[in-house]
Amino acid sequence: MNTGLLVLLATLALLLVLRAPIGLAMLCGGIAYLGVTGQDMGLVAEQVLGGLMGSYVLLAVPLFIFAANLMNAGTVSERLFALSHLLVGRWRAGLAQVDIVVSVIFSGMSGSAIADAAGPGLVTLKQMLAKPHYTPGFAGAVVVASATIGPIIPPSIPMVIYALVSGTSVGALFLGGLLPGLLMAGLLMLGVHLMAVRRGIPAEAPVAKGERRRTLWRGLLPLSLPVVLLGGIYSGAFTPTEAAAVAAMHALLLATHYKALNLRALYGVMLETVRASTVVTLIIAAAYLLNYAFAAEGVPAQLAQWVAGLQLSPWQFLLLVNAVFLVLGCFLDVSVMLLVFVPMLIPAARALGIDLVHFGVVVVVNMMIGLVTPPFGMLLFVTNALSGIPVRDMVREGWVFLVMLLLALALITFVPSLVLWLPHSMGYVTGA
Repeated sequence: MNTGLLVLLATLALLLVLRAPIGLAMLCGGIAYLGVTGQDMGLVAEQVLGGLMGSYVLLAVPLFIFAANLMNAGTVSERLFALSHLLVGRWRAGLAQVDIVVSVIFSGMSGSAIADAAGPGLVTLKQMLAKPHYTPGFAGAVVVASATIGPIIPPSIPMVIYALVSGTSVGALFLGGLLPGLLMAGLLMLGVHLMAVRRGIPAEAPVAKGERRRTLWRGLLPLSLPVVLLGGIYSGAFTPTEAAAVAAMHALLLATHYKALNLRALYGVMLETVRASTVVTLIIAAAYLLNYAFAAEGVPAQLAQWVAGLQLSPWQFLLLVNAVFLVLGCFLDVSVMLLVFVPMLIPAARALGIDLVHFGVVVVVNMMIGLVTPPFGMLLFVTNALSGIPVRDMVREGWVFLVMLLLALALITFVPSLVLWLPHSMGYVTGA
């Protein structure tokens, strides 16, 4: 390893130890590399900005963030909770099952795990904590685990970022995540049922007959968003990036229709969207700089040669990738893994003939599991901040859900048709 890369990694590690923001740490590491190697910083900055400004796909990220924030600011979460309670509330541990169903529905609107946990997850969490047979740790663990479905079922912000770095079709990735997301939901619901039987958690009272039609009607309008969104993409009416704008407009119209969003609340939503989008954009810009440094030093090619030298089969390579990302997910942000580590692995995946849509879904599922694993699982800390439930309690009572998510990951890894069947059926040409 040459001096430039050593300085880059040392600067990055030092700033992370000092708890600097990850985007700033990456940016400083990249600038240190340019300084040590004597490269023209202005020229590199122009290339980075050109890559950002020329990326039409990247425009979808702030728009999906805006749509998710609008959904959480209005009464959509409460309406989806009531509808899901009507569907599965009578099962054992019905409120926990409701949370998973709400996550499935909301994932078709937001594409963000954190938005899921902070919106409908918080609604169901409050309901569970009001019941004596749901311990706080169990309730928090259900919310954390179910929120991982958000970026798997389309739309998905991480998949948009993966498409940006891999050149893969966003539409194919969205379709590829649908069945895996439903599989994750089914296994999590099985986990809830097993724990409910073991702990003797009873079924919830059914929705009164007089309320059923009203509850169904109140929940149908929000359900129109995923229908419009996905129907428009796969009918060719608009691109995935344009779909993000449609999602934002649809969410704004819903919030206006429900009279749940005044000008002050709208300003708050826009401010939060700008803040979150700025953080993501800074990380992406810094990642472009790091990727420039790695590419200049030939790291991706060397990694591909090293993997080829190991003579791994595609399945062995995917197992290695799973192991690496499950460990990295305990410590690193999703954006960092997608923007820094994934581009280095794509040449090796392509050389082994692994379909990049399948690879992308496997990688994103890995990263979602990383959001629920200590010591730095982001969803654990978000739920802790919103509810006050200790992280250790959620970890202690969430092992069953972690096992179910790992089982889903194994099936998605070794049964590629779970990912590729829908894209192929819809005419998308995938491959390495």
